[in-house]
Parts: sequence; C-alpha cells; structure tokens
Amino acid sequence: MTLSPAERVLRARLGAHTLHSRRDPRETTSAARSTFLARFEEMVDPGRELAPAERARRAASARKAHFAALALKSARVRRIATVIGASGNGERRAQTRRPAIEEEATRDTTADGAPD
Repeated sequence: MTLSPAERVLRARLGAHTLHSRRDPRETTSAARSTFLARFEEMVDPGRELAPAERARRAASARKAHFAALALKSARVRRIATVIGASGNGERRAQTRRPAIEEEATRDTTADGAPD
C-alpha cells in the first residue's frame, strides 16, 4: 500500500512519539550530537596541537559563531519574506522569490560564516 505524503508524515510522527515514550531522547541522539560537536574541535585544531582546554574553548567559540551565523541568515530571510508578504502577492510571489531570498541570506558572509 502506497502512503500519501500526509500519511507518511503522520506515520513518522507516530514512530517518533513512540520511540521517545520508550527511550530518553538524549540517549538516542548522543552519537549524532557528539559527532556534531567534534566537528568544531576538528575545525579549530585539525592537527591536535592545542591543549585540550584551549581546544575546547576555541571549539565552543566556533560553535557559537556557527549558530550566530545561522541566526543572521534566518533573520534576513524572515525580513525579506515579510517584505514580500506585504507586497500583496502572498504565497505565489514568495515561492518564486525563494532562490533570491536564499542568495540574499548568504550574500554577506565569508567562507568561514563570519559577516563581511
């Protein structure tokens, strides 16, 4: 039996709620979380030359910078979407402007994610 997209969403939601009712979410996501956090340590000290405390301090700053860059991009997209929504063309215009919105959101950042 083929499920519709809406039925697939409901089935996935049911599975997620069932899983989280039986297990601690921190337990089920611990491997992904540790891999994600290790990425920042690798970014700031690829040769493992720094002392562990300094590597951890720099990794924490790199992680904060990563999330700050995401917040900046999100704010830009929301601002642009608000302007587009206020223009009177609603959802259709927002859909046709999606590539422009994404370009605007990433335009003023450097390769390392820091604002220009």
